[in-house]
Amino acid sequence: MGNRSTKSKNRSISNSPTDNQSIIMVNCCGLVSEKNEPVPLKSISVELQVRDHVASVRSCLQYVNEEERPLEAVFVFPLPADAAVCHFSARIGEQEIVAEVQDRQSARDQYDDAVSSGQQAFLLEESEESSDVFKLSVGCLSPGQNASITIVYIIELSVQADHALRFCLPAVLNPRYTPAASAAGVPEVSSASVIPYTLSLSVEVRSSDRISRLESSIPLNPPKLNKPQHTHASVNLSPGHRFDKDVELFLYYENSHQPSAEVEAAAPAAPSGSLMGDPALMISLYPEFPADVMSSLASQGEFIFVVDRSGSMDCRMHHGNDAQMRIESARDTLLLLLKSLPMGCYFNIYGFGSHFESFFPQSVVYSEDTMEEALKRVKSMSADMGGTEILQPLKHIYSQPCYPDHPRQVFIFTDGEVWNTKEVLDLVKSHVYSHRCFSFGIGEGASTALITGMAREGSGHAQFITGTDRMQPKVMQSLRFALQPAVDNISVDWTVPEGVTVDMLSPPINALFQGQRALIYAQIKGQSSGKTEGAVTVKYRLKDQPVTNQLQFTLKPTEDTGLTIHQLAARSVIRSLEQEERAGGADTENIRKRIVELSVQAGVSSAHTAFIGVNKDSKQTVKGPLLQRSVPVARMFQMSAMRCAPMRMCANSHDTLRSAIVFKRKKCSAAMAPQMAFCSAMPMAPQMAFDSPVSCSMPSSNMMIECDDMSYQDEAEPQKDPLLQLVSLQKAAGFWELNASLAAVFGKTEDQVTNQKAAQVDVSVWATILALIWLYAFKSDQQDEWQFVAMKAASWIRSQKLDGLSQCVCDGNALLGCQVTEDALGI
Repeated sequence: MGNRSTKSKNRSISNSPTDNQSIIMVNCCGLVSEKNEPVPLKSISVELQVRDHVASVRSCLQYVNEEERPLEAVFVFPLPADAAVCHFSARIGEQEIVAEVQDRQSARDQYDDAVSSGQQAFLLEESEESSDVFKLSVGCLSPGQNASITIVYIIELSVQADHALRFCLPAVLNPRYTPAASAAGVPEVSSASVIPYTLSLSVEVRSSDRISRLESSIPLNPPKLNKPQHTHASVNLSPGHRFDKDVELFLYYENSHQPSAEVEAAAPAAPSGSLMGDPALMISLYPEFPADVMSSLASQGEFIFVVDRSGSMDCRMHHGNDAQMRIESARDTLLLLLKSLPMGCYFNIYGFGSHFESFFPQSVVYSEDTMEEALKRVKSMSADMGGTEILQPLKHIYSQPCYPDHPRQVFIFTDGEVWNTKEVLDLVKSHVYSHRCFSFGIGEGASTALITGMAREGSGHAQFITGTDRMQPKVMQSLRFALQPAVDNISVDWTVPEGVTVDMLSPPINALFQGQRALIYAQIKGQSSGKTEGAVTVKYRLKDQPVTNQLQFTLKPTEDTGLTIHQLAARSVIRSLEQEERAGGADTENIRKRIVELSVQAGVSSAHTAFIGVNKDSKQTVKGPLLQRSVPVARMFQMSAMRCAPMRMCANSHDTLRSAIVFKRKKCSAAMAPQMAFCSAMPMAPQMAFDSPVSCSMPSSNMMIECDDMSYQDEAEPQKDPLLQLVSLQKAAGFWELNASLAAVFGKTEDQVTNQKAAQVDVSVWATILALIWLYAFKSDQQDEWQFVAMKAASWIRSQKLDGLSQCVCDGNALLGCQVTEDALGI
C-alpha cells in the first residue's frame, strides 16, 4: 500500500510543502525545478463566459506524473476574492470524478484516508484566513499518469471609473506577512520567476445591452462580434502566453447605467422553500450622476491616509525598466493628495509595517503650516517598517473621536500582503457608520479579499494599480468620490401578486458612489395562480433629490437559465453568516451549521467546507511511497537593492558556482565586485517578512555581499516630474509664489517671467494664472491628477477680484506660447 510517512488527520491548509522555491529551468528530462524536481502542472486552459454583469470561469489544469514513483501534487493559487467556486472534477483516462462539497474536516479526513490507502483523491479548499487563496491537492498519480482537473467559479464583475466591467484572472500570489507570534496564516506557496506552464483563454460575452468594445492587458486575437446587434462577442488569447502576470479584461456596454432585474428558475431537484428550490432574482443598480452633482464637491471632512511601509513596498510597480518603486509612487501620490485637500478640513497620515506611526497625535486642521510639516515627513518616508500588520493602526484610528460636520474618510494604500484578512474586514465593518474606507491594491498579487473587502465593508471604493497603471489618477478619482455626494437612503419595495413573497438575501446597501454598481439578490417564494409578473421599485436620494426606478420581472422564468444567480446569492448569504460567526456570540455553532448546509446545498465553497473527490472505482491501488511536489505560482519580487550596482545577466546558464546577497537596512558595508553576474528576478520564500534577511542565490564567484541600505551613492538622482514639481510649489490656499523654481517648470528664468507681468497685477496672481495656463496647455492628459489643485487655484484667483483678468490671461498665453481661454481656466 502507498502510505505516506505521516497521516495528518488535522492537516492545515498552511502546511503545504516549501521544497520548490527556485527558478524553473529546462533540461533534457523536461521541465524541472532548480533542485531537479519535475513540475507536474503542464498547462491551464480557461473558458470565460460573461452574461451581462456576471461571469462563469472554467479552468482546466493538466497534470502529468513524469517521475518513476507515485506523486502527490500541491498547487496553492489565487482566485478573485468574491468568487464562488461551484464545481470541481477530475478526469483520469476515461474516468471522471465529480467532487462533492462536504464539511472541511470530513473532506480532509476522507482525502487522507484515500491517499494513505493508495486511492486517487482530489481536495480543493479555501484558506481559513483569506477568501482569495485556494489549495488544490492531487493525490496518488501513478508514474506516467495524466490527470485533468476542472474548477468552475462564478463572480460579479467590478465596475471601473470609465464604466468598464473588469475581470481579472490572478496569476501572482504574494506572500502574506505573518508575525512570529502567530501560528495562523494563508498557505505557503512555491514561487518561481519563470512559470513552466502555459495559459490558453477563450472569452464569450452575451449581453442584453450592446457591447461597444473589449480590451485586455495582454495580447488578444481580434474579437468576433455578431452584427448588427453587437450583443454577442468572442475572443481568444494569443498563443504562447506564459501565465506570469494577471490577465485583465475590460468590457464596455453602451447603456451601462440602465438598471435591470433578472430572474433565474429554481434547481429542479431542490426542495421548495429552500434557496435553491425557489426562483432567484438579481437587481443591477448603477446610478448615473448628473453633471451638476459631479461638480459639487464637499469642503469639509477628515482625511486619513494609511500607507504601507513594509519591506515589500520597495518592489517595483511593474516589470518595465522605468518602473517606480511602490513607496516612491506612494510618496508622489501623497504630495498630490496633500495639495488637493480643501482648506479647513482635518487630516493625518499613518505609516505601518510591523508597527505603526502617525504624523500627528490626532488629525489636525489643514493649513499652510500643517501641510508643509506633513510634506517634509512624506519626503523621508521609506519602506523600512518590516512586516505588514494593518490591524493595529486601524484600531488606533477608530479609537480617535470624529470631528462634528467633518465626515471621516480613510484611504488605505497597501500591496495587500497580510495574514489576518478576515479580522481586518470585521473591524472595518464594525465602524462603517463612523467612516468610509477607500482602498488601493498596489502591484500584481495584492489580495483582492483585503482590498475589495475593506472598501465594501467601509462603504467606499476599491482601486487596483497593476501593470503600467499610474497610482495618482486612480487615487485622485477616489478623492473625487469622497468629496462628491453619494447615493443614500436606498430602499427596495416589491409589488407581487397574492401568494408570492420576496425575501432579500443581500445585506443592506448604505451608499453608492459615482462609478459604483450594486447587485441585489432576492428569493421569490410561493406561487400565484394568476399574474406572472412582479415589480420592484428602487428608491434613493442623490444630493437631496429623490430618484425612483421601477423594474418589471417575470415570476415564471424559463427552466434552462442555469444556477449562476442562485449560487452568487448563496455566496452572499454565506459571507454574511461567516462575518456574523466571527463576531462571536452564543449562537456560533448554529451559524456554522447553517453555513455548511447552505454551502453543500448550493454547491459553493465556504470557509467551513471543501470539495472532495475520490476515485473509488480504480481497479488497483497505487503502491510505493508518495513523492510530494508543489506547483509554483508567479511572484512579484524586485527589491530596490537589485539596482545597487552595474550588473550583467547570467552569461553562463550552466555555471554551478553560487553566491548570495543578504539584504538588510541602512548603509552598504561591502563593495561590489566590478563584473558581478546577476539574475534579475529572484523568487521569494513563502510567508517571508521583508524585515528578515533575504538570501538569494545567483551564478557567480563564491562570495558574500552584505548591503545595509536600499540606495547607493553612485545611483543617479531621478529627474523630478515637472507636474509634481509644479504641484509641490503650490500653497495650501491654492496660489503660487513667483520664484526661480516655478519659472524653471515653465522653461524660463525668474526675470523672464517677472518682466512680462503687468504693473498693476499682484505677483502671486500672475504666478497662479501662469501655473493654470501651463497645466491646461501641457498636462491636459493628466487632468485627473491635478484637477483639485486647479480648482483651488481658480477659487483663490476669483477671491482676489482682479481687474484686467482677461489681459493677464492673454499675457500669460503670450509668455508660455499657448492659447488657453479664460473660460477653460474656470476663473
